[in-house]
Amino acid sequence: MADARPYVMAPLRVEATAARRGAGSAEIVRTGMGARRSRRAAKVLRWSVEPERPVAVLGVCGGLAPGLVPGDVIVASEVRSADGAITIALPSATVVAAELAARGLPVRVGPIVSSEQLESSAVRRSELVASGALAVDMESAWLVADCDHPAVVIRVVLDGPSHPLRSLHTVRNLPLARRQLAAVVPVVEQWARTVQPRHLLLAGPRSFCAGVERAIEIVERALDKYSPPVYVRRQIVHNTHVVGDLERRGAVFVQELDEVPPGSVAVLAAHGVSPEVRRQAEERQLQVIDATCPLVAKVHSEARRFAARGYHIVLVGHAEHEEIEGTIGEARERTIVVGSIDEVDRLQLDHPDRVAYLTQTTLAVDEVNDIVGRLRERFPALVGPQSDDICYATQNRQEAIAAVAPESDVVLVVGSANSSNSKRLAEVAGRDGTPAYLIDGCDELRLEWLQGASTIGITAGASAPESKVSELVAALGGLGPVRVDERRIHEETVSFKLPSEVRP
Repeated sequence: MADARPYVMAPLRVEATAARRGAGSAEIVRTGMGARRSRRAAKVLRWSVEPERPVAVLGVCGGLAPGLVPGDVIVASEVRSADGAITIALPSATVVAAELAARGLPVRVGPIVSSEQLESSAVRRSELVASGALAVDMESAWLVADCDHPAVVIRVVLDGPSHPLRSLHTVRNLPLARRQLAAVVPVVEQWARTVQPRHLLLAGPRSFCAGVERAIEIVERALDKYSPPVYVRRQIVHNTHVVGDLERRGAVFVQELDEVPPGSVAVLAAHGVSPEVRRQAEERQLQVIDATCPLVAKVHSEARRFAARGYHIVLVGHAEHEEIEGTIGEARERTIVVGSIDEVDRLQLDHPDRVAYLTQTTLAVDEVNDIVGRLRERFPALVGPQSDDICYATQNRQEAIAAVAPESDVVLVVGSANSSNSKRLAEVAGRDGTPAYLIDGCDELRLEWLQGASTIGITAGASAPESKVSELVAALGGLGPVRVDERRIHEETVSFKLPSEVRP
């Protein structure tokens, strides 16, 4: 096993002293101020520290980005020299920053530029801000140049944009900076304990399904064809990153259609809506584009069919979910929602021989089978849909992660907290005792989950972008070498036509 004690390089005496106050196992080394001493310290690192050992750079910095104040902690996503000769990516920055934030420290993640002189000129600082840098120091880029170690760079803001570097401000801000540096070291030590080689098992299929791809494309095409703003009732799909990206392009998300100006373009989200919502759209003379997933539309059609034939409809699902709200609206007086076997046992229906069931499309397959099985016991004449309501993509992703989870020490599911299908993936993965966690992105990953985990299973809900999986793999790569394998158990070839309003 590699030495798990982090090798911490602190350029100045005051920085090294502050780091030692917070240190437990870390080895704190004072490296000296400026590029020349940092290059020399980097040579010592290469010669005397084993390559697998975690390395950290700690110190103070000049804050560049608007809003930064003394005491803010910057975790570098990359460090680069001001002349452009050095650029080093630090992929575990987001994970470390999440841990610091969880301990109450004010944290930002972004590039740090290293300069060979103090950057006190307002003009020069503006130029660095324009380059995307959050902060400036005089050592980091040279300390980690050609570094083969897992590395992090963490700097505490000593002077912010509104308080440029002057001796009086420096003296006043130093005590705060020292306290913050001491508080950072335990997280660096925790990060170092998670550094090890890992095997990443990617479950396949994962991420976007055909219905989600269709819904997103509908909004994108509507923005291109009709120009912003295009209004969308509720989240087009349950993912914060997708919604944020579309908002930046001009989509306006509303809770109800009475927030949409009459005559505007309005997109109905993939989860489906009730007939009342469609009537409201007509009353407001909205130009409606329906992004309802065809598989959800199938359930709506089945609800209308069973209601017309005089059946009580037992809808298996989560009452608060938008998909359930829309389906109930098709036959409100004849539909009752159940989410557990206990709720099935409490059902009292006037005509137990005229009962039909439907299901939310994003549930766990085994959960639905248990509930439907109990329904059949209570209502022997129970009828159901001609084919399963559980979405093919939901089922495929559940089977894929179920195949990966037994080989994993921990499972990470990428998806937003309000995504039903993503939550079910975490439940399926954890059924046999494997710890499983739902995260919206790397900034929700916790180091304690990873300590001792040599094999990590990874999947993503049907509404989560594959780019977030790639970011997670990169972040884990910052915690040591990774071997990535994909276990694909299904190939998906399903596609759905776009509505005529946005069809090419």
